[in-house]
Amino acid sequence: MIYKKLIVHYIIEPKQKNILNKYGRMRLNYLKEIQETADNGVEQIISELKFKINLTENMKNTDMLYWVSTMNSIKSQAEEIVFSELIYV
Repeated sequence: MIYKKLIVHYIIEPKQKNILNKYGRMRLNYLKEIQETADNGVEQIISELKFKINLTENMKNTDMLYWVSTMNSIKSQAEEIVFSELIYV
């Protein structure tokens, strides 16, 4: 059985560059501020919850599965808190 290679040529058309006007730039700056605030909030909440649960980096070496599952839970909780306080307002 002989297989023939099928070569498909795609033509990618250049995308139109959107130019933001004054209001678009203002909105973009606002979204950047929201993103920074959300990232900082998530990191702060994660560190507070790690301290509250007494989860240390040493536990990563001794019981990795427990550490990973707890960190995933903490991260989900922190993101949900930030979503409810900042994003879903």
